[in-house]
Amino acid sequence: MTLVHSSARLSREDVARKVAHDLEDGFVVNLGVGIPLLVPGAIPPDKEVVFHAEHGVLGVGPLASPETADPDLTDAGKQPITLVSGAAIVDSATSFAMIRGGHLDVTILGALQVSADGDLANWYVPGQQPAVGGAMDLVAGVPEVWVAMEHVDRRGRPKLVQQCTMPLTGHRCVTRVYTDLATFHVRKHQLHLVECTPGVTPAQIREVTEADYVEDLALAPPRES
Repeated sequence: MTLVHSSARLSREDVARKVAHDLEDGFVVNLGVGIPLLVPGAIPPDKEVVFHAEHGVLGVGPLASPETADPDLTDAGKQPITLVSGAAIVDSATSFAMIRGGHLDVTILGALQVSADGDLANWYVPGQQPAVGGAMDLVAGVPEVWVAMEHVDRRGRPKLVQQCTMPLTGHRCVTRVYTDLATFHVRKHQLHLVECTPGVTPAQIREVTEADYVEDLALAPPRES
């Protein structure tokens, strides 16, 4: 296996910045734990995106500083957050009604595994405490499911796999995958590689990806230099 040098990998903040770039103005977006929680701090000032936290916050802003943190105001990862102008605090029933009623445009989630046809496993590692949260409601109720994650796990094993071996959160629900090495879109239940991180070659992506996919690099979204 050809190892990708660490200097070529995007940081977690850079992955979040890439996701933020692709969100459309006016979107209402749910955020899962992990890299997704960094996205609000990466939204450019000329773009309006409303961020939703499943426990009842609509209008999540960037993380709060230690001086201004309110322990009763947190994101899905229990980190202290700020609120944007016009934000609302609602009960859990109302929050999940937004999810189940199809009122969100995108959910951005972390993942343990994503399969070649867009299955998602992100809630349970065998032998550890289960923590499903609202993920199953989100992948069933939101039309776009974007995953933001590292390309391989801590042991260097691919997280883009042919078939998930961990319990599924949702079947054929993922529509995009953003990693520190590449961006994939899912079209007709098949992964398509649309972008490699600068300094990373398609051959290197192939080496660290178990899942079958199609190379569509000509469809890469334009990025600011």
